[in-house]
Amino acid sequence: MPTLEKFEPRELGPKPWGQEILVACTEHYTGKVLLMQRGHRGGLQFHVVKDETFYLFSGLCRVRFEKEGVLQEATMRPGESYHVPPGAVHQVEALEDSVLFEASVPAFNDRINVGEQYGQGAMGDAW
Repeated sequence: MPTLEKFEPRELGPKPWGQEILVACTEHYTGKVLLMQRGHRGGLQFHVVKDETFYLFSGLCRVRFEKEGVLQEATMRPGESYHVPPGAVHQVEALEDSVLFEASVPAFNDRINVGEQYGQGAMGDAW
């Protein structure tokens, strides 16, 4: 019979925008807490395999996404969530110190940066 397994959260390397903490990792899903500092952003990117959803717990963010070939922006407030399917161009920028929760399939190092195509430079702050 299955039983509980304790998971030891761990930071996933230094990030120029803040901290990325892995809080769950199974063969079916991962869970992360993202602590983004005001004025920083992740890279404008898409994933080949990764299917993710992120939820803003606190703070204020700007979400950029491509729609019909044009880069759009939306303000993300606490309690809001976005689903990011594979291939969807996206970026999150913290307008205030922010805490986001991310759930995704277990796909690491699956990002294609496209900032230069949209006049942003290669990496933003590097997600």
